[in-house]
Order: sequence, then structure tokens, then C-alpha cells
Amino acid sequence: MTAPVLEQTALSAASLRIGYGGKTVVDDISLTIDRREIVCLLGGSGCGKSTLLRGLAGLSPAQAGSVSFLGEPLLAPHPRAALVFQQPSLLPWLNVEGNVGFGLDFARQPAIARDARKQRVQDAIEAVGLAARAHAYPAQLSGGQAQRVALARALARQPELLFADEPFSALDAITRAEMQTLLVDLVHRWHTAALLVTHDIDEAILVADRILLMAGQPGRIVREWKVDLPRPRHEHAEGVVELRLDIIKALREGA
Repeated sequence: MTAPVLEQTALSAASLRIGYGGKTVVDDISLTIDRREIVCLLGGSGCGKSTLLRGLAGLSPAQAGSVSFLGEPLLAPHPRAALVFQQPSLLPWLNVEGNVGFGLDFARQPAIARDARKQRVQDAIEAVGLAARAHAYPAQLSGGQAQRVALARALARQPELLFADEPFSALDAITRAEMQTLLVDLVHRWHTAALLVTHDIDEAILVADRILLMAGQPGRIVREWKVDLPRPRHEHAEGVVELRLDIIKALREGA
């Protein structure tokens, strides 16, 4: 019997428009995200990056257009998608294990046996390198460790797509670089896709398979780059600098 062929596209949007209070924030957005692909939404403040991410995740209703996730219309947050925000938002009364497992029992989540749930949580904690801190509470964690817990909480849902809204912007430079490397590693090892919102050009270049540049008000996608540089990309300085200069030029030109 022939195995079913998986749809290559994890998420797609067509002619999407999202706004609030009568104001259009993003308009005419069409994009795709393939399985196991990291796409970065890059742009300056106020161009609608976070609004677009929330719309693609099913958190904000569209005024026009459509979003499809795993081949089906997306009208609400999907249990096979997960979100990570700038603040880890951990529950202070739960330890690392409790925070990582939080939400797995929600009604919209697929039913999971107790032993399988425990294993899923353990695997996610180990994946982000916090096995030794599994019983620690948020007040006992550094900022980088807390964000690792937030990432593990998302991974425990075994997502097909990870939405990340500037998740490393509050971290120091060294921790941020570690988390960027971790994100790439996890996407490849866990066979998920990721949409990362950032205003940091270097972060986009180091992490992404594709970079989508947003600009304007309302925000639109005005340029796209496929990043073919081998990883780790800091070892390919000439290519990184060339791409960085091209992105800066596009930002200054507004396209």
C-alpha cells in the first residue's frame, strides 16, 4: 500500500486584510510557509508584523481574504499550531514541568494518555536543555531559561507550525544568539515549520530560510529573499554582509 503524500505547504494566505476599529493595518497579504521551513517577517515598527502573525494564527479575524492551515480553512487557533511571544508568560505557581504541560489538557487539544503526556513534556524539556531544571519555578530561572520553557511549552503540543513574535528581543546578546541557534535546531529536529516576527535584520539572516519584508501603512509584503547561505551563517560573513546591505537598501527605499 502506497503511503499518503503529505501536503508540502503548512500554511497559506491569499489577499488577506486585517484591521481594527475601522482602520486597515495589513492589506493584500499573500504568502505560503512550507513544512520544515523558517520564514521571517521583517520590518520596522508599525508596519503590522504582529497583527499579521495574529491573523495567520487565527487570533484576529480577517476583513478580507483567507488563511489555510494543513490544507483546510483556518477560522480559529488550531491545536497543531503553537505560539511563543516576547514575554514567556509562565505561571509562577507551576514548576517547569507544569508550565510545559500547561494547555495539553484543554478541550481543543487532542486527547492524550497520561503516560504519553508525561513523555511529551519530558521530551520537550530535554530538547531545550532544561532537564536539570524540570522542578524549578519561574522565579528561579534566568530570562533565557524562562524563554526556553516557553519554547518547550510550544513544542509539547507537537506543532506543525510555530508562530514566534519577537521571542528573543528582551534577551541579552549572548543569550539571544544561543536561542536563535536553538530555534533552528529544534525546527529541523522536530520537523515543524516556523514563522518568526522580528525587526532585527541580523536575526532574520541567521535564522530564516526565507525573509519577507513588510513596509507601509497599511502593511504589505514588498520584498522576499530566499536565504541559501549554509549554516552556521556567521561563518559566511561575505554573504551575510551582502544580504544585509540589500535588505537595508530595500528598507530605505520602502520596497
